[in-house]
Amino acid sequence: MIYEQLVLLGGGLALGILLDLLFGDPPNRYHPVSWLGKLIKSITPNLKYRGATISSISREEIERVNGILFSCGLISGIALLIIAIASLTFTGILITLILFAVLLKVSIALKGMEKSAIKIIRSIETGNLEEARYSLSMIVRRDTSSLNEEYIQSATIECISESTVDGIISPLFFYSILGPVGCIAFRAVNTLDSMLGYRDPYYKDIGWMSAKLDTIFNFLPARITGLLMVVSAYMVQADWRNSLAILIRDHYRTTSINAGYPMSSMAGALRVRLEKMGSYALGEGTDFLTVDKCFLAIKIMKITTVLFCLVFSLPLILVLSYLGWWNLIFGI
Repeated sequence: MIYEQLVLLGGGLALGILLDLLFGDPPNRYHPVSWLGKLIKSITPNLKYRGATISSISREEIERVNGILFSCGLISGIALLIIAIASLTFTGILITLILFAVLLKVSIALKGMEKSAIKIIRSIETGNLEEARYSLSMIVRRDTSSLNEEYIQSATIECISESTVDGIISPLFFYSILGPVGCIAFRAVNTLDSMLGYRDPYYKDIGWMSAKLDTIFNFLPARITGLLMVVSAYMVQADWRNSLAILIRDHYRTTSINAGYPMSSMAGALRVRLEKMGSYALGEGTDFLTVDKCFLAIKIMKITTVLFCLVFSLPLILVLSYLGWWNLIFGI
C-alpha cells in the first residue's frame, strides 16, 4: 500500500512537472484556470452591494462578508470536487497517476513563466522596447508604458522571482501535503487574489479575503524559496553569499510580506538592483542588469524547483505515506 502511494504521489509529482516542461500551458479556452477566471469574473458584480444602506451594517461590511463567503465557498467546493474525482476514478494505479499528474500540471506555470520571460528578453535583444513593455504588462500589475530597458529587465527578474513562489513552489508545497487537492485549492486561492485582490474602492472589500488567503498560503513557501534560491545560486556559481546577505537585509522592503523573500534572494545572487519606482529597491546593484542576468534568473528558478522537490516534496510524501495520511484523504 505504501509503495502504491509513493508511486501515485511521487510519480504524479515527477510526471506533472515533466508535462509542464514539455507542453507548457494549453490555450486559454482549454485551461481550467482560465475557466475558473471566467467564473470568478461573472460572479464578481454580484458581490457588490447595491441595496439600501442598513443603519447598523455598512456597505463595506456587507461586501466584505460577500467576498469571504464567495472565496471560502469556491475554494471548499473545488477541493471537495477534486477529492470526489480522485476517489471515484481510483480504478487503477495508472489512471490515477495520470490524473494526479494532470491536476498538478494545470496548477503550476514553470514553462509558462519561462516562455513569458524569454519573450520579453528577445524583444529587448532586438531593441523593440514597445513590444517588451507590452509583453511585460501581461505578467505584472504595474504600468509598463514608460519603463526603460533597465526597469523592464528589473521587472522581468522580479516577476521570475515572485512567480517561482506562487506559480511553482506553493502549488508543489500544497501538493506535497494534500496531493492534487492541495495544489488545485492553492491555484483557486491565487486566481481569486489575481482577480479580486486589489486595493481600489471597487475591489478592496470584496477581495479582502482573497488577498488575505493568498498571503497566508504563500507565507511558508516564500521563505523556503528564498533560502533554496541561495543554494541554487551556489550551484550555478552565482554570488550565494550576497544572496543570503541581501535576503536577510532586504526581505521586508516590499509591500507584500512574502514577495521580498524570493526577490531579495535573487537580487543578491545576481548582484543587481531590483527596483519598482516609488515602492521598493532590493540589492546593491554591483552589476548591471542585462539579458544574461534574466537568463540566469530563469536557471535559478528551475534549480530551485528541483531542489524543493528533492528536499521537501518527496521526503514529505514518503513520511505521510507511512503515517497513513493519503488513506485518510483519498482512501488509497
